[in-house]
Amino acid sequence: MARLQEVLRTGMSRAATAIIATFLLSGAPGPATAADTPAATDEWPSIPGLTPSLVYTGAGFANLGGGVRPGGTYTGNLSLSLTFDGGPLFGWSDTLLYASALWIHGGQPSNFIGDAQGVSNISAPSAVKLYEAWVQKNFLGNQFSALAGLYDLSSEFYRLQSAGLFLNSSFGTGPEFSSSGVEGPATFPDTSVGARFAFVAPALGMVLRTAILNGVPVDRPDGSRALHKSGDGILVVAEAEVLDRPHTPGAPPHGRAGLGRQADVTPYENKLAVGGWYYSAAFNDLVEVQSNGEPVQHRGSSGFYALVDRVLFKAPEHPEQVITGFVQAGYGDLRVNRFGVYLGAGLTAVGVIAGRDTDALGLAVAYGRSGSHYTSAQRMKGIPQTTAETAIEITYLMQLTRWLAVQPDLQYVIAPDTNRAIPNAFAFQLRFGIAF
Repeated sequence: MARLQEVLRTGMSRAATAIIATFLLSGAPGPATAADTPAATDEWPSIPGLTPSLVYTGAGFANLGGGVRPGGTYTGNLSLSLTFDGGPLFGWSDTLLYASALWIHGGQPSNFIGDAQGVSNISAPSAVKLYEAWVQKNFLGNQFSALAGLYDLSSEFYRLQSAGLFLNSSFGTGPEFSSSGVEGPATFPDTSVGARFAFVAPALGMVLRTAILNGVPVDRPDGSRALHKSGDGILVVAEAEVLDRPHTPGAPPHGRAGLGRQADVTPYENKLAVGGWYYSAAFNDLVEVQSNGEPVQHRGSSGFYALVDRVLFKAPEHPEQVITGFVQAGYGDLRVNRFGVYLGAGLTAVGVIAGRDTDALGLAVAYGRSGSHYTSAQRMKGIPQTTAETAIEITYLMQLTRWLAVQPDLQYVIAPDTNRAIPNAFAFQLRFGIAF
């Protein structure tokens, strides 16, 4: 589990994070150390203060029935990241510099299923890009953390350990948020520039964090790239989380140690989080029009979410055998967004097969309900609509070696794209992850 936490903080895309998080789900107990991470192996030359990481995630996909067309494809991500510790390198204590590049390639499974939530969280249009580049500084005895640069919002917001096992995109960031704004928030596959601030509030027993980002990602829908353009506005996200972590004797209560990206922390057993977001830009209503026929514009768009993740069972004599459960709930802007309501829930079980202590089995459901304005707009176009798309996912992850994992995954998608004309579909994936 400790290695899970470290890899989740390497700054990889949300998509690449999902598979790596899952196959490291049951790593060594205790706080993460450099020796616990895939980057810190003998394959890399040792340079004090510099930690490289190379992660490849690939998947073969097949539509087993239903959807928009039969067939299959392959999709993959390659992520290269470098973490610079400012202490040994430059004498800057409690300072990190981070950069990652991402190569996205292959086909897109949703082109066969026709779903809206996304059966594959590593699928996106082919590209080679600088994915993240930021600097982070911790203050006040590591109780306050500030980060600025090109940033993946999902690395710290709207995220759960248990949900990381699953491959449907909604179990990362819910569709009510991931499909908001012009091109979604600053998450895979497109990130944005801005700043994030985090604060440990010991008296409240929680962590508070907020991010202020450009309202449109650097890679834009028209194919151009820009840090900021007129009319982009800003995106503000805030989250408060309460964590229940087993205490490690001798460990500091906070630390780089316990806050920010690349933090060395003991994985939590229980988590409760609430968050919300606000875009300052203007957005077109999906249905309402003005007298001149132009869409009604709304200044600002917002939503909120709540997350729960709990250990439900741990075998007293075999602590590696654990059952966890999670719930996600989100509400978006019905006037301008595709999805207005999202509900997700799942169960994971680790070590259920004798001799396979790090394998993980999971079952989860993602329910995305279209907003009333979107449904009305589609019906006006003559597209037969139902109100929601539901994905049921069962998956099993096998950690074959320290650096290799394989994960067969089956999803049953009900009412793909909320379109009555598209049959329910079975989506199968065989994913693998390699980390160095």
